[in-house]
Amino acid sequence: MNVTYSELRRRARESLRGQWGKSIGAVLLAAIPSLILGILGLFSHSMEVAGNIMSYLIAGMIALGSAAFFLSISRHQRPPATSIYQGFNHPVRAFLLYILILIFTFLWTLLLIIPGIIATFRYSMAYYILADNPGMSPLEAIRRSKQMMKGNKWRLFVLHLTFIGWGLLSLLTLGIGYLWLGPYMAVTTAHFYDELRNQEQKPPAPESF
Repeated sequence: MNVTYSELRRRARESLRGQWGKSIGAVLLAAIPSLILGILGLFSHSMEVAGNIMSYLIAGMIALGSAAFFLSISRHQRPPATSIYQGFNHPVRAFLLYILILIFTFLWTLLLIIPGIIATFRYSMAYYILADNPGMSPLEAIRRSKQMMKGNKWRLFVLHLTFIGWGLLSLLTLGIGYLWLGPYMAVTTAHFYDELRNQEQKPPAPESF
């Protein structure tokens, strides 16, 4: 039986208890590289081009580090905020995973917007999978994400929709509320991943005679 959306959000709030400040700090740390590259790009066109290239190079590492950090939070561990950068320990795999997801999603988008959106959810667990299995190849992480998300893409889409109200409230705070909403959504998604992972590891039900 699938866990309800409200239960996933409750688990996320429980995991974040006493760790909100650290999680907000991690979100701010994750934004620093892009902020620095953006500032450097203001000085010259060549630095802007170099900054854009660097953004592509580090995006996967930040995504991997974020997945690993919020997975740790969801599992009631106490990682330091700086561990948001741990994706830099696996630069090649993180970059290749980012590029492959980008390419595959773009190819689906060429068909229509909807297939592109579906592809986004199809590959959404890949960073969590790679965070749990740092020695895995990016293609294998994508393959496992596709398998894990069979029949679950709509569930994740609806789970994200349940945060719309919080998103609107965050707009009223001139975006400051997103510092809390970001970790809340990230940890809830991490719990969603762990729920799917646990379902895969459960032994099959015995056959009835």
